[in-house]
Amino acid sequence: MIVEMRTYTLNPGTTPEFEKRFAEALPNRTKLSPLAAFWHTEVGPLNQVIHVWPYEDMAARTRIREEATKQPGWPPNTREFVVSQKSQVFIPAPFSPKLDPAQHGGIYEIRLYTLKPGAVPSQIDRWSTAIGERVKLSPLVFAGHSELGDLNIWCHIWAYKDANHRAEIREKARKEGIWPPKGGQPGTMLKQENMLVVPASFSPLR
Repeated sequence: MIVEMRTYTLNPGTTPEFEKRFAEALPNRTKLSPLAAFWHTEVGPLNQVIHVWPYEDMAARTRIREEATKQPGWPPNTREFVVSQKSQVFIPAPFSPKLDPAQHGGIYEIRLYTLKPGAVPSQIDRWSTAIGERVKLSPLVFAGHSELGDLNIWCHIWAYKDANHRAEIREKARKEGIWPPKGGQPGTMLKQENMLVVPASFSPLR
């Protein structure tokens, strides 16, 4: 399985209309493969929408995207709002949950870590031993490493009720020694980014 995360930066003030047009066109697209999530940024880089598409493999992605262009109304009529587009393909970690529709809460946090080349296997190993206790506090939505796009990226996505709930859970995990995973080597993590995102009304992950 692969997961494509498409991030579009929009002109300020156009996100509601972009989402409206996307939602209207979506039923024709989801005849071919499911949308996992659609979010817009609330904290972090503003005026961005992020849509997440799982596929069986790259061949399936290529075939489905080609078929999608033949569907009426797809892609949606939103180009006038788009400043830039970015696509990344991730390989889910063995412990990453399925991207099934669910209602988790009000916000999601997307965290992107740039790792030293070759560090992904040890990252997976360390997380595998710690993730069981961490997910008792709040749901892990996705974890995986980049295969296409920016390389050596470790992406993990968490669900929370709101920003206060996020702060409480993260503090509790730190105080109890549950999280972050132990054993990381100095210099393995080169960069950290995060954003808080809110699901659109039509997002399967809410």
